[in-house]
Amino acid sequence: MLGFAGAAMVMVVALAACDGGGAYSTVVEKIRGAKTVVVGTKWDQPSLGLKNGPGDPVGFDVDVARYIVKALAGGEDVRITWRESPSSIREALLQNGTVDMIVATYAITAARKPHVTFAGPYVLVQQDTMVRADETRIKKATDLRGKRICLAEGSNSYRRIVDPPPDGKLDLRAVLVPARNYSECVRKLADGQLDAISTQNLILAGFAEAEPGRFRLLNDPILDEKWAVGLKKGDIATCEAINQAIAEMWRDGTATRLLHKWFGKTGLKLPTSLPSPEGCP
Repeated sequence: MLGFAGAAMVMVVALAACDGGGAYSTVVEKIRGAKTVVVGTKWDQPSLGLKNGPGDPVGFDVDVARYIVKALAGGEDVRITWRESPSSIREALLQNGTVDMIVATYAITAARKPHVTFAGPYVLVQQDTMVRADETRIKKATDLRGKRICLAEGSNSYRRIVDPPPDGKLDLRAVLVPARNYSECVRKLADGQLDAISTQNLILAGFAEAEPGRFRLLNDPILDEKWAVGLKKGDIATCEAINQAIAEMWRDGTATRLLHKWFGKTGLKLPTSLPSPEGCP
């Protein structure tokens, strides 16, 4: 009899085998040939990737993924199967074939590059900090010394606060409060179980917009991060095709329109141009 782990692996293999991708060596070939693709997004992040009920997820990353898929298909319709992709298992989902690509606030880092081929980036974002609206002790990022900050599983954002360069930034001593994801971080912040959340400003702005008046962003950027499309390591053909689609998305105004659609009311200074491509090594 299979144990839980064995049964889970069988399910993952079955999902990967029945998605129509077995005959194709790259994702772009699968999109053009089978007219189907499996895309991983977040399902718990307002304005980026949020799924409520039986419908598809909605948000900026979801719209970016739709644009890219349609561009890779030459404008033809493609059936997209959406799969939730928490930060902690994004690499595993790509490596075992559960998803074909991930568009889920996926920042390019040196530690991830050996395991993932990144296409893009498609947007440059800043790491900022969110606190409760009535918090008066924390006005800038350096005020996080000794404070309780969230450690979301699979995210590296906390390192910018507590580690020294080159991997970190501020090198502050802080109390790390673990959470499964950023939606749990927000719940803990609201309940007073931590003092601040520090991660990319678009993530924070989405949560703040969902509960007006409850939280505020410091607007004290720590550093820039590059969000990219994650692919299975070595899929260079798809990476190059996606880079062309991203460039066109900025050229035709879609990227700007989507940023304003989802974040135009947040008060953030939104990105205005295509980030420099990383290339497809």
